[in-house]
Amino acid sequence: MKSSRALPALPVAMTRALRKLGQDLSAARRRRRLTMALVAQRALISRATLSRVERGDPGVSMGIYATVLFVYGLGDRIGALADLGADPVGRALELESLPKRVRMPRKRPLEPAP
Repeated sequence: MKSSRALPALPVAMTRALRKLGQDLSAARRRRRLTMALVAQRALISRATLSRVERGDPGVSMGIYATVLFVYGLGDRIGALADLGADPVGRALELESLPKRVRMPRKRPLEPAP
């Protein structure tokens, strides 16, 4: 398995969030009364990879997490992860860069026709 150099730099809060996501996906599977083998087959992944997903392994690609969410009918939620409307820091930075005032462009004198 290929390892990423970014994994050791993953903040503890993100590790916890992934672990919670994995637990929630495991609970979603069990609530739907689906076996791991069936979900893995529908997501086109191995049962071992699904097990890693349910543990919240940060080495599993985001695409696989998205596919598992789709299998459970929760795929629409992934679009809200980085929603621009829910980015107060980005909006504040954008407001800082707005001009203080707006001026009309200067009119150039018309050049005589040759």
